[in-house]
Amino acid sequence: MLAIAVATVVVVAVSLVLRFWTRSDLWLDEALTVNIAGQPLHQLPSLLRRDGAPPLYYVLLHVWLGWFGHSDIATRSLSGVVGIVTIPLVWLAGRRLAGPTAGWAAMLLVATSPFAIRYDTEARMYSLVVLLTVLGYLALDRSIRRPRAGNLIAVAAVTGLLLYTHYWSIYLIGTVMAWLLWHIRWGRPEWKAGARASLLASAAGCLTFLPWVPTFVYQSHHTGTPWATPANFAAMVNAVASFAGGGTSQGRALALIFFALAGLGLFGVATDRSHIDLDIRTRPLGRPVAVAVVGTLAAAIVGGFITNSAFDARYASVVFIPLILLVSIGLTTFRDRRVRSAILAVAVIAGLASSIPNVTTNRTQAGEVAAAIALHGKPGDVIGYCPDQLGPAVDRLLPAGRYQQTTFPRETGPTFVNWVDYAVASRAGSPAAFAAHLESLAAPAGHQILMVWAGQYQTLGLKCEGIVQTLQLNPAYHAQALVAGSTNRFYQPMWLVQFTPTKP
Repeated sequence: MLAIAVATVVVVAVSLVLRFWTRSDLWLDEALTVNIAGQPLHQLPSLLRRDGAPPLYYVLLHVWLGWFGHSDIATRSLSGVVGIVTIPLVWLAGRRLAGPTAGWAAMLLVATSPFAIRYDTEARMYSLVVLLTVLGYLALDRSIRRPRAGNLIAVAAVTGLLLYTHYWSIYLIGTVMAWLLWHIRWGRPEWKAGARASLLASAAGCLTFLPWVPTFVYQSHHTGTPWATPANFAAMVNAVASFAGGGTSQGRALALIFFALAGLGLFGVATDRSHIDLDIRTRPLGRPVAVAVVGTLAAAIVGGFITNSAFDARYASVVFIPLILLVSIGLTTFRDRRVRSAILAVAVIAGLASSIPNVTTNRTQAGEVAAAIALHGKPGDVIGYCPDQLGPAVDRLLPAGRYQQTTFPRETGPTFVNWVDYAVASRAGSPAAFAAHLESLAAPAGHQILMVWAGQYQTLGLKCEGIVQTLQLNPAYHAQALVAGSTNRFYQPMWLVQFTPTKP
């Protein structure tokens, strides 16, 4: 037992360190988030109206930046702190649901999860989503059993906070409310009053979202994410697999463990230390969290196709905690403690191993591009970006005011990305006109043009390549490639081409 306790302390300590340790520069989403959050609070609604996100995380980050500054470690530490707070709460949730074994398992699986570690080191709202979902589970569990005022207020508060953090919370909250309706009609008699009160509390929490509804409706019509496609079943399976670390060998092994244990959590019933039967009627203990996972993902698939809204695996963070709880229930189906410990140890080791690339891998090539610009660029030189999505990450690393910067397709600055009707703006953008715009900025003083670009962005076709080719064909400039994009090494690769005026 002492060895297990020491190992647990070491594992948790390592996982805490990993939540504040990454070499990566801030990539597009992070840099854009920090740029928005750094503006005065009264400007956030208008900026988010063009960005497409709800405001809670941005408000929290705004306060955090005021306290700790805008460095990479400072901006990401908010998510790291949120992740640390989540770990003991997951232990409590697992313990309440299925006993001490499930509590320790849930805590260790979240602590070493590559998914949790990744987003606890990213200046985005996903760690906050995870924290709020575990708080929501704890609040709902208490309110169903004891529908007192404090418990119901907690349910309403978490419901509203989730809606103000990420829009995929709508699918989770809708699924939970449907489950409560079912419970009122067919559930355990002693919990019907609690389910009814909890449903009303959830509805009250939804009402707090009403002031933001006009912005949400506008975003829904105008600020879709043009770089992704609606979700399908395969995408959802891949999203769940991403909780285990994605495509690495260790991640695939952990994903198999997750899927197997989740299945046992829903269907497995131990008959003795060596045998587990499958109950096709499902286990009552696993049903609520399984409904949360499957129901939310199914609703997301349907909602995505109806609204043509985009999907990314990180959006599934709303079901990360329910899945971990289901996996932890599955682990308890093994009556032999040695078997449970061995399986958990393999999962923890695989999780930590899959988390190592988060430390060593740079998510964006912006650092290489900024270094090349610093080496070859001169004050007043023109920097063009295509698409504008490359701008925030690079601009963050450049001296303020040293260069003239503009972006395709709207010829705006690099600090923000205007997602409003983005596909329309991309199709309307002219590579020849943008190249001429760059030349008009550079020509009066004979400045260089430094073109930062990347291809294969949805809605843009070959327009970024067209801008580069147009400039290359201009005899007034000599072209030289400074940075070659690496799609294997970087999540956000970039190319940099220098156009130097030819001597008359």
